[in-house]
Amino acid sequence: MTETITRTLTLGHSPDSDDAFMFYALAEGKIDSEGLTFEHVLRDIQTLNEWAREGKLDTTAISLHAYAYVQDKYALLAHGASMGDGYGPMIVTKGERTIDSLVGKTIAIPGPLTSAYLAFQIYMDGKPFEAKFIPFDTIIEAVLAGEVEAGLLIHEGQLTHPAQGLHTVVDLGVWWKDRTDTPLPLGVNAIRRDLGHDLSEKMSRVMRRSIEFALTHRKDALDHAMQYARDLPTELADQFVGMYVNELTLDLGVRGKKGVELFLTEAADRGLIPPVQQPVTFVD
Repeated sequence: MTETITRTLTLGHSPDSDDAFMFYALAEGKIDSEGLTFEHVLRDIQTLNEWAREGKLDTTAISLHAYAYVQDKYALLAHGASMGDGYGPMIVTKGERTIDSLVGKTIAIPGPLTSAYLAFQIYMDGKPFEAKFIPFDTIIEAVLAGEVEAGLLIHEGQLTHPAQGLHTVVDLGVWWKDRTDTPLPLGVNAIRRDLGHDLSEKMSRVMRRSIEFALTHRKDALDHAMQYARDLPTELADQFVGMYVNELTLDLGVRGKKGVELFLTEAADRGLIPPVQQPVTFVD
């Protein structure tokens, strides 16, 4: 019999429609949380990555890139990941450009520990560029204003940038799947190792239950998520949520876990991150 653990955990996630969708059931008390209660802490992903290096939150969304630097403090949950399965972060420009024309140029990046940045470094394969780190929600404006030659888009900008006159140079999710036949791992959920095995397994079960509830009560969960959709029309918000909250989010499975391991291994082999213990272990 599983030990009853009653505790309030700090739960960090981004103020985005996809995270709001998957945590709807927890935020609104819709599921059995097995005695756990949560203090939701909403911050942008770069802040959550930095906080993870301090072990500040009990359980938190982080970029997979950041995991390489916090693997001593946090374990990965098998549920709640954001995977780009044939789509993902993209480099955009004002006019039609080739990637070779951006070598040595200034490119807006949404944070040094984002998985999008790490994927782009792998993609560039040693070709130089100047990274300008700015908030993710200012990148489109910076490209349009000519402050940078190109921008690396995450979140809803992946869907909205064509309407603003920007051109896609490369979709890193397409590139990664063509190379590896796996989804590109972006965001993951992690839990502090010092919370212990029993509490970690309980959190894993509750996380899965929350995602499953959202997927089976899609309209209600989407209505909740719309408050974080940054003025996206409902149909685009629904599309965005569907991209990053799906069966791979419910459970990484074999394909998702393989993508995680390939991504971390290749980045470490290139000297872009510290080595990560393989095989990566997950709290299922």
